[in-house]
Amino acid sequence: MTTYEDLPPYLLGFPGPLRDQLVAAVLSGAKTATTGLLPQYEADGEPLPAPGDRAVLVDSRERALAVVEVTDVKVLRLADVDLRHALDEGEGYASVAEWRASHERFWHSDPVREALGDPEYTVDDDTLVVAERFRVVERLARAVS
Repeated sequence: MTTYEDLPPYLLGFPGPLRDQLVAAVLSGAKTATTGLLPQYEADGEPLPAPGDRAVLVDSRERALAVVEVTDVKVLRLADVDLRHALDEGEGYASVAEWRASHERFWHSDPVREALGDPEYTVDDDTLVVAERFRVVERLARAVS
């Protein structure tokens, strides 16, 4: 039988305030979707998530807080991300434009560009993204500030 210790980590953002904000949104139930860059998966040699995949949500201190299960995955153009997905990211976006501006700031940041090995990396309407939906299936610990 698989235990949560056997599952890979579910990492949102980079360690620090952003990750902890995103983790808190997942634990509150506000965040049920996330978006990654397809080029990031390719650069990391990582397979795309698939419905049914489970992972352990961890905070910046690498504490295991919950088991999440992927419920849906779509690869689509950045321009095709819709309002429902933006809202379900649980970060308070009121429009796709707000969602996109926030994500572009992140994807154009030095840590992302460094991870991609391209100091000039930028996204555009045709950039392929991985739109993922998930649910919490088990809480493991209570987040501590």
